[in-house]
Amino acid sequence: MFERVGADESAALEALARKVRNELAAAGLPVLSPGLDPVLAGGAEVDIDDGADAAGGVFVAWQASPRLRACARRAFGLKQLDEPVLRHSSAVGAAMMQAMAAVLASAGFNVEDARDEYRPQQLRVLAGPSSKQQPIWSIRDDELALPGWQDTPTGGAD
Repeated sequence: MFERVGADESAALEALARKVRNELAAAGLPVLSPGLDPVLAGGAEVDIDDGADAAGGVFVAWQASPRLRACARRAFGLKQLDEPVLRHSSAVGAAMMQAMAAVLASAGFNVEDARDEYRPQQLRVLAGPSSKQQPIWSIRDDELALPGWQDTPTGGAD
């Protein structure tokens, strides 16, 4: 019988997935919205498996463009296993996994290969940066100051 994690752990997984999506978007990668039909777009897909077992967690996959996926699916369906599109599609997926792993590691995430036959070419996100650590791309206080806007001088002098 399938068991789900508790509410607290589910909220923690969702928070981690949100941080991953934000970091990949900050790097300039398109990020698929949860629930978006993959036939409409390509990009980073962050998925939560909320099973209370070793296969649960936060996972990252790359979805190539719908056109590249359709070409690869067609070649595979027709058993044209020597078609260059199959090699290229696999190479794109592997390159994007390496790139996303490097981006996330640089931002303080702990990631590894999913090592799951049901999740080929996917990353497992084990942990994110400390909750006290602001993302590098977050708005800083000095960015909020308006040029030419100064506090009133103290001591009554103008």
